[in-house]
Amino acid sequence: MISSGLCTVQAQRIKDLASIQGIRDNQLIGYGLVVGLPGTGEQSPFTEQSFRTMLNNFGISMDPNVSPKIKNVAAVAVSATLPPFTKPGQTIDITVSSIGSAASLKGGTLLQTYLKGADGKVYALAQGSLVVGGFGAQGLDGSKVVINTPTVGRIPNGALVEREIATSLTHGDHLTFNLHRSDFTTAKRMADVINQLVGPNSATAIDATSVKVIAPRDPGQRVSYIATLENLEFVPADAPAKVIVNSRTGTIVIGKDVRLAPSAVTHGGLTVTIAENQQVSQPNPLAGGQTAVTQQSVIDVRQDDSRMFVLDTGTTLDQLVRALNEIGAAPGDLMAILEALKESGALQGELVVI
Repeated sequence: MISSGLCTVQAQRIKDLASIQGIRDNQLIGYGLVVGLPGTGEQSPFTEQSFRTMLNNFGISMDPNVSPKIKNVAAVAVSATLPPFTKPGQTIDITVSSIGSAASLKGGTLLQTYLKGADGKVYALAQGSLVVGGFGAQGLDGSKVVINTPTVGRIPNGALVEREIATSLTHGDHLTFNLHRSDFTTAKRMADVINQLVGPNSATAIDATSVKVIAPRDPGQRVSYIATLENLEFVPADAPAKVIVNSRTGTIVIGKDVRLAPSAVTHGGLTVTIAENQQVSQPNPLAGGQTAVTQQSVIDVRQDDSRMFVLDTGTTLDQLVRALNEIGAAPGDLMAILEALKESGALQGELVVI
């Protein structure tokens, strides 16, 4: 499949192209137990240890020589994303994933789990009934059917935030916008549109990613100031000339600024087919021989017709796509042609294979 970038670049808002430095999501993670499973849990050493620790916290002690039967319990990893400015008392969604041999988490309930940040501090408490979209079934002969992933579930609003993460929004006399895609031209254009509204030298492009903007210190004024700036529109720079090739799916995306130097391309294929046929050799009635089965190999070699097309100076994307479609090239053939053009220096753009 060939896709080409032919859309016209339009003005976009700053909020769609950049984010403010210091305002970001934070990842949380925790370890907990899911209980109430219908026999789809696990009997593993770390699950048993966690189960004993939980009972000890409630003042219940078990004989260390007794191994509890806990097929309705599973050890899980709990992960969540804490958005910026989330206050204590608000809730966030969590994802619960089995880390042992549990067959399914369907029907389980997550017990209270501490969710910690990278600094080791607890930022949220998670608990609740899981929503699992997967399904699994196994027969006595070992056959198994699994739909989606039954060992991963979610709990909407399953974690209660206990600690707010501080941001640098109200610190200093400046704000820094970081572009999602680094580009010197885009950074300069962003600084220019801000200066046109606020005043000369209010915004400065530091590098290809960051634009530094003077901002008021008062928090209320700063919020209004940011709301105004993030809705300013400007035309970002065109993307670099690239050809993206996905070798796994056969997808090829060619940027609109890709050009080709004068070149001639031909591409043909050699197909070799080997067929094995079994034949029965029957002796004559009075020969005294035995019937035998023999193998007969048939090898067929076919050379596909090759077609050549010429690419003139400054060949555009439309012409390239049209020429490749005319020769009926398959995705694998297209990848080979593009790689050969790049190696020869005829492809004026970056070839990226993912």
